[in-house]
Amino acid sequence: MGPGRVSRHILPVLTRMATPSSDAPSPLAAPRPLSAQDVRTLGLAALGGALEFYDFIIFVFFTSVMGKLFFPPETADWLRQLQTFGLFAAGYLARPLGGIVMAHFGDRTGRKRMFTLSVFLMSVPTLCMGLLPTFATAGYAAPLLLLTLRLLQGAAVGGEVPGAWVFVSEHVPEHRVGLACGTLTSGLTLGILLGSLVATGVNTAFTPEQVMAYGWRVPFVVGGVFGFLAVFLRRWLQETPVFEEMRQRKALVKELPLKAVLRGHSPAVVVSMLFTWVLTAGIVVVILMTPTLMQQLHGIPPARALAANSVATLTLTVGCVCYGLLADRLGATRAMAIGSGVLLVAAQLFYRGVASAPEHLVPLYAGVGFCVGVAGVVPAVMVQAFPPAVRFSGLSFSYNVAYALFGGFTPLAVTLAMKESPLAPAHYVSGVCALGLAVALLRFRGFTASEAAPPPTPSR
Repeated sequence: MGPGRVSRHILPVLTRMATPSSDAPSPLAAPRPLSAQDVRTLGLAALGGALEFYDFIIFVFFTSVMGKLFFPPETADWLRQLQTFGLFAAGYLARPLGGIVMAHFGDRTGRKRMFTLSVFLMSVPTLCMGLLPTFATAGYAAPLLLLTLRLLQGAAVGGEVPGAWVFVSEHVPEHRVGLACGTLTSGLTLGILLGSLVATGVNTAFTPEQVMAYGWRVPFVVGGVFGFLAVFLRRWLQETPVFEEMRQRKALVKELPLKAVLRGHSPAVVVSMLFTWVLTAGIVVVILMTPTLMQQLHGIPPARALAANSVATLTLTVGCVCYGLLADRLGATRAMAIGSGVLLVAAQLFYRGVASAPEHLVPLYAGVGFCVGVAGVVPAVMVQAFPPAVRFSGLSFSYNVAYALFGGFTPLAVTLAMKESPLAPAHYVSGVCALGLAVALLRFRGFTASEAAPPPTPSR
């Protein structure tokens, strides 16, 4: 099969995914300006998401400490790190189940209920993590308890992230979906920044011995309190106009929402999963793993690595909003293509630059952090890919399964690859971005071809 025939087979699939849904209710499609109520909803949703995402990712900033406390002391350093990242990955593996269940009820009973429930289910295990006994006290029960709590966290965040994107996108005009998704994603990344700042504060305020003794517990206890604050904040939010209109018109999906997604929207699922892979490469490798990698590869002190990570996460927060605005101006597909290409180059410059000049860590990290802001475009693509009746289920399934596969195993894959090359993180991120760029270009080509070309005639 030649390239021309391959294109004729692939482009119609990508075109179907690129075509906006025709049954979108009027509140989403109405050409109205962004109102004060919309801004308030975005602000409260983003702040609540920041507090919940802090709970989920604070674990990664203390992987070295947790590995020493929750596994036998005679374990080799590389194996301990692998086991700890395995616990980190377990949270991602639990995300699809939690996401599918919450999305089912989100499409059937309402977005707001699940949006509030998810943050409550996150705060409880986070608080319990801060009170766990260590291996020295409880033996092998300690890592098993930690694994259980990590699975509960994963189930909660599996419903939170896609639910938040759907919630804010259905509150704003269609021409502001990119800004809404970018703003919400910036709120989630602000949670990473909070985690980085708290971790920096703990490592600065306490000696290494004090951190090992009790200081590591502080971020988890604080996270539990943050979670309950987020529950309170979300009581002020209203159900989305899109869902309310579907309920009034009795247009809610009658069958199992996930069944409808898999039967009628498989092209949207595939492309959404591929774009999610780009998001996971940027967030997991560049933002979450790199502070630990900088310490191991270049001997950078923990406090300095975490301080640089705080700067990078701040620029990421800004980048998500900027890319969201770009998606509203140029279209989500073009913004995705531009962002993937820029991140591909930035990742190589960052890891190679730090290897040759560690003193330039902060500006290099700030630059690549902004480029990871392409993550803010991914939800805009997915929200527009699925019709409202199954939007929550379609987005949740695509995002969470992809994150479980790619995000969950990325730390393990990168850690093992680093035994062969210290530039493995750069190569991984660049490779995934190249795939994202190719998919975006194919999708854009399919979209424009569907507008310019006449319908194909059946082949004889």
